[in-house]
Amino acid sequence: MPEAAFFHFATKDVRYGPQRAMDEQLARKAATDPAPPPAKTYADLPRIALPAEADLTTLADVLRARRTWRRFDARPIELRDIATLVGLTWRVQRWVGTGVGRCALKTSPSGGARHPIEAYLLARHVNGLAQGCYHYDSDAHALVLLKRGLTAGRLDRYLAGQSCYADAGAVVVMTAVFARAQWRYEFPRAYRVVLLDAGHLCQTFCLVATALGLAPFCTAALADSLIERDLGLDGVTESVIYACGVGTRPPGVDWAPWPTAFQIPNSTF
Repeated sequence: MPEAAFFHFATKDVRYGPQRAMDEQLARKAATDPAPPPAKTYADLPRIALPAEADLTTLADVLRARRTWRRFDARPIELRDIATLVGLTWRVQRWVGTGVGRCALKTSPSGGARHPIEAYLLARHVNGLAQGCYHYDSDAHALVLLKRGLTAGRLDRYLAGQSCYADAGAVVVMTAVFARAQWRYEFPRAYRVVLLDAGHLCQTFCLVATALGLAPFCTAALADSLIERDLGLDGVTESVIYACGVGTRPPGVDWAPWPTAFQIPNSTF
């Protein structure tokens, strides 16, 4: 209190109009005030084209096997695995035309097909990829280098001192470009939708990592302003929301939920 309570009650019980009237109003708005670009791109920075995504195993097995890991092996992640992770989570699978402009279709749902979430890869141990901070261009399926170098100490600060993640191969920071959602939804409940979008994407990421035999995790304990400053974001029109990460699995264990050598036998978690 009062921040969480204000957010909760200020976003309850929105009064929705008839769908047809809302669609007509949005079409009129698009004619004079086009929607913000649905995907972010950096035109003049170095970029790395990513390989195609890998084919993965059955969904039911992956769903049952998903766990949060907090201990990782020293082996780096392969670049193709990174390409599969970001491609199957954030890549634009196709574009569709609507009465209010182009909309992206992705593997996770998004309120109003606005897809406000952007992905930034913080690479530490990835074969064939220099350490640094990258933006994932979801339309071109490419990484754009924003900042060279990423020490374990810097990553530890980004993740609010959660030292168990220092050995992870890569972390993806999700940000929200709020104007995309605001353009369609001019009421406070839209902020809930942005947060839900990040959750959908995080679960997709964790399932893809599990299918690849990697060790995923997610966290909302973040040094928001520090990350935003290092990524060149203003923290207002585009702000840090959530993070997920991945490493290679340590040998000899089925699951490592704690940073020390530990395994829960016959777990029902």
